[in-house]
Amino acid sequence: MAALSCPLYPRSYRTYPHVKAKVSISCSMQASQANVKVIINGAAKEIGRAAAVAVTRARGMEVAGAVDTRFVGEDIGQLCDMDPLEIPVINDLTMVLGSISQSKATGVVIDFTDPSTVYDNVKQATAFGMKSVVYVPTIQPDTITALSALCEKATTGCLVAPTLSIGSILLQQAAIQAAFHYNNVEIVESRDNARDFPSPEAIQIANNLSNIGQIYNKEDLSTDVLARGQVLGEDGVRVHSLVLPGLPSSTTVYFSGPGEIYTLKHDITDVQSLMPGLILAIRKVVRLKNLVYGLEKFL
Repeated sequence: MAALSCPLYPRSYRTYPHVKAKVSISCSMQASQANVKVIINGAAKEIGRAAAVAVTRARGMEVAGAVDTRFVGEDIGQLCDMDPLEIPVINDLTMVLGSISQSKATGVVIDFTDPSTVYDNVKQATAFGMKSVVYVPTIQPDTITALSALCEKATTGCLVAPTLSIGSILLQQAAIQAAFHYNNVEIVESRDNARDFPSPEAIQIANNLSNIGQIYNKEDLSTDVLARGQVLGEDGVRVHSLVLPGLPSSTTVYFSGPGEIYTLKHDITDVQSLMPGLILAIRKVVRLKNLVYGLEKFL
């Protein structure tokens, strides 16, 4: 028995400025009986271990490979405080792909690695007939463009997710609705350690808000006072980034109008918050035949 379900609800906001928008998402028929074989690239990371647990518990999929340069030879199940899965961590993605491809099963590679290796990883997965879910928040625009061309040429699916947090996506969607009603907006984000700032989440929110033709914060649009934060885009959206040990990963969007302030806030306190989005991404990517940027296309 086979099933096909791949709805696309058009959005009026920007998905990614460096990739041309697609009118439709291509899908393919997939057998529904066999489990999807999931390979976790970056399995020893905190998010990789959480992914191994989530995939093991999810219906219709199973961990079939674990790739990392750390904990090589250790059972991925035991590494995640589960019963042994009899799947050792190895540091050779090609070897795992070759082994899984021989079974003719549907395979998905989850990439938690590094921006410099993402393209080659997806290229290898594609060569073995497997789809990819990429969660590497600092991935560069030119890499997205190259991946899009690769997937289109190979007619294969790849989902690049700047965030796997469903709560973060809902905040972005709520911010778009609010932006039609307010002329002043500021984004404040916090992290417990210094990473690339502004964050991909803040950039995505600013891009979305800048795509609706609104000019924000007109009163001090031209100020060059550094304490006023960084302006993203040309529409006056300002971002302020805090780095303090102990802070949760948080994004807050403040809107204001005459006599009122409207606040949207989303906190991430544990990597487990990303797992529902990851499982959704795996279920959707198996039917894709091109690159899709953003998990929000499937909410």
